[in-house]
Formats: sequence, structure tokens, C-alpha cells
Amino acid sequence: MRRFISAAFALLSACLSPALAQQPPQRSECLAMANAAPRITPVAFRQAAAAPEVEITYAGHSTYFIDTPGGVRIATDYSGAYQVGRLPDVVTMNRAHSTHYSLNPDKRIPHVLHGWGEDGKPAIVSERIGDTFIRNVTTDIRRYFGDDSGADMIRDGNSIFIFEVAGLCIGHLGHLHHKLDDSHFAQIGRLDIVMVPIDGTYTMSLDGVSEITKRLRASVVLPMHRFATPLDEFMQRIGKQFEIDRRTEHSLRMSRDTLPSTPTVIILDGV
Repeated sequence: MRRFISAAFALLSACLSPALAQQPPQRSECLAMANAAPRITPVAFRQAAAAPEVEITYAGHSTYFIDTPGGVRIATDYSGAYQVGRLPDVVTMNRAHSTHYSLNPDKRIPHVLHGWGEDGKPAIVSERIGDTFIRNVTTDIRRYFGDDSGADMIRDGNSIFIFEVAGLCIGHLGHLHHKLDDSHFAQIGRLDIVMVPIDGTYTMSLDGVSEITKRLRASVVLPMHRFATPLDEFMQRIGKQFEIDRRTEHSLRMSRDTLPSTPTVIILDGV
């Protein structure tokens, strides 16, 4: 009898393994929540556990460090020039300028994610690392000075990276060079926190990036790539529906429970 049960179990496992291997990659919860109808949440009479927090630290330029509840450390637009504490476990990169990527990152970093593809193909990032699901939405970039290809833009040359962790949808717009169309917004889905370049020249105009910021309407906007851009100009363009929160710290801790009720631009020290 035992031999029969063991043989049956082995046969069942052999049948299931190919099916499991062919399952599609994990679905984005941020896309699912953006497309779903509002849910009715039943009233709970017992105290709910506090939502897990993500810590976000501004390191400089376009590099933010994201520390997840599961202990994963992520660095955005990583060139190696901006370090905060221990080495990251995951780095994302964009190739618009050398300050946004490194072709020779520290070999101890286990996950290096490029926002550009090879052989003219777009980068496709869709993977779970620890407690974080990471995906990308490709955008075009302007060519370098001296490039004689004849085209103004490199198609799918950069990426917007999206990090889904602890019930939060965190987006990094990267070195964005053009307006986003409806297909981009559809692929991005809902963002709770978004990192936005506001230099107004090297990436795109303040008018352009302000329109994108207003349409995304994330609860938290973290400016980056600022240089000498007066913050007041950006605030005037995104409108009165956004509040401003100036902080002297380099880091903030955020959870689903502590997202501001009104969209807020948070300025961390040094931004």
C-alpha cells in the first residue's frame, strides 16, 4: 500500500512540476489595485497590527536607498558615488549619464538591474527579491553629444522602476526625457510614493514633469536631481492640491497607515 501511495505521489508531482514552471511571473499588486473598483473594508473590532514600514534615505543626486521590512536594501540610479551605510542588495540603473549607472559595480552586490536592454531590445524587469517585487516601464532617452546615428532619441533606453513592498507602490522616474502617454501611465499603475527629477533642464521641463506629477497624484512626492531649481517654481506648477513638508532628516519611514491624506512633497535634508 505504501509503495502504491509513494508511486502515486511521485506521478502527481511530475505532472504538476511543468505546470508550475509555466506559470506567469508574479502579478503586480499596484496594477491590480489601480484597475480594481474601490473595496469595502469591514469594520474590525479588534486592534489591527501596525503596518510594516519602509525606510527611504536620500543619498544624493537621483540615488535613494530603500530599506524594506524584510531586510532588502535597494539603491536607485546607482553609480557608486553615493553611499549610505552598508552596501545595497539591489541596485537599479539608468544610462542617461554616468552619474546614474556603473558598468563596474561592487561585485558583492547580488542584484544589478539595468534600465536599458541590449541589441536594441527593451529591458524587461519583473522579479521578486526577498519581500519586494520589482518591475520597470521603459522610456526613451536623448542621445549623447557626438552620437552621429541621426536619431534624436534612443527608444526604450531608460526605465521607470517600480518597487512593490509592504503594501506600498514606490516609483522612481529616473532620468526622464519626455512626457508620458496613456500607455505609460497604464503600465505604471498606482503609486503611493514617487521620486521625481525637478532640474527642469537635464531631464525635462518643469512644466512637463509637473504635469506627470499631478497625473500620478502619489501620496508622497520626493524631489531629486534638483541642482539649483527653486523649489517654489515646482510647487507653483503642481498646484495647491499638494502640500509641502520640509524635514531636516535624511530619511523617512512610511507605511500604508502613515501615508499623508493629502498629496505631499517631502523635502529631505540635502535634496
